[in-house]
Amino acid sequence: MDIGIVGLNVIFFREIEIGLYSAIAIYLMGKMIDIVFEGIYFTKLLFIISDKNEEIAKKIGEKVKRGTTGIFGKGMYTGEDKLVLLCAVTRRDIERVKMEARRIDPKSFIIITNSREVVGLGFKKV
Repeated sequence: MDIGIVGLNVIFFREIEIGLYSAIAIYLMGKMIDIVFEGIYFTKLLFIISDKNEEIAKKIGEKVKRGTTGIFGKGMYTGEDKLVLLCAVTRRDIERVKMEARRIDPKSFIIITNSREVVGLGFKKV
């Protein structure tokens, strides 16, 4: 929809600058809305399910400088007991954690979810 608005601005006003300014304004407004609704300390939680949890946790600690927590779970489809890694990260770290996990185990299953606030070492202080 935003692309349509920017495109119509360029067509109607016949000036590319207006389209560029519109695109910049839409981007900045989106970022401001994210900050208002999500807050400055908005983080993500990654749940990583893999048979190579030890190696993935070690690499995340070394390369991304984030800790992981192992949570015991049971795969209801397979009936197997699994260790699920839980890792809280900033938005900047998401791709690095995914890349490390997928590099070690291409079959790893990764769930990324929003977290309103994380308090503790490496995150917001109380």
